[in-house]
Amino acid sequence: MISLNLLLILSLCILYGYINGLHGSASVVATVISSRAMGPRAALALAALGIGVGPFLLGVAVANTLGSELLSPAASTAQVIVAALIGAIAWSTLTLKLKIPCSISQALVGGLMGAGIAAVGPTGVQSGGLGKVLLALLLSPLLGLLSAYLLTRVTYRLSRGASPAINRWFRRAQVAMSLLVAVAFGANDGHKIIAVMTLGLVATGLLDSFTVPLWVVVVSALTIALGTLVGGRGVIQTLGSRFYRVRPVHGFSAQMASGMIILMAGLFGGPVSGSQVVTSSILGSGSADRVQMIRWGVVQQILLGWVLTIPLSGLVSFLVYVALA
Repeated sequence: MISLNLLLILSLCILYGYINGLHGSASVVATVISSRAMGPRAALALAALGIGVGPFLLGVAVANTLGSELLSPAASTAQVIVAALIGAIAWSTLTLKLKIPCSISQALVGGLMGAGIAAVGPTGVQSGGLGKVLLALLLSPLLGLLSAYLLTRVTYRLSRGASPAINRWFRRAQVAMSLLVAVAFGANDGHKIIAVMTLGLVATGLLDSFTVPLWVVVVSALTIALGTLVGGRGVIQTLGSRFYRVRPVHGFSAQMASGMIILMAGLFGGPVSGSQVVTSSILGSGSADRVQMIRWGVVQQILLGWVLTIPLSGLVSFLVYVALA
């Protein structure tokens, strides 16, 4: 029989997946819309398709990292999962309303850490799993920045002397790259929903071990795809126009770089933040023209949101757990 705790966990997972899709849509379609390669409705529909397919790919390495390596067995309880999800959802909803590209992946990590520590103290978080998660979250934006910068420079060199008509090719290529980013995003972020949902099944006794049922993957795919289809239009504007004027060459390079990095991280079980990788790739591509063209005031606001996400979502989850205990 399904317990009330499990119903609450599943409901919160669905809500988290929906909000994840809202944030994800911005990351996937911002450049393809701002460079006019696609219209908003078509871009969001393509993103929803790719993100919905993503959770069925690349195995369950990311889900295993978050679901079985981050929290200790003593901290893997239904109350901890509920508190972690509430903290992640609260912070992500606030940043969405403020039109800030928050890392919803960081919000979930912070939520799990805060609730786990509230439950059993510092031993509630496993150092090995935490190190793996933080390494992936910290390295991936730097790789996105560097690879997009280099790819843009190489693209300029290869297309030197080309007529302005080459922008039509870049716009067509952007559509394919947008699908690549969407699939990569779904394959990584979709498995964070899968991880928490499966962890909830284990914590409430419906599963004996951390093995992912197919229906959990389906629910994850549907919820994140629905959120993507609705789209976070305010964040799309921030990513697509407030940094600098994104042209087709920037969109192509940034999407190719971020898509490949997110896919590679998924293969190795690294739960990266898709929004961070895409944002840093957009910055890297623009910097290949001129560093001065970047509106660094906007960048500072976004970096502040990233820095605050883990501690603040963790604090909310810590307080929620204390209130529920």
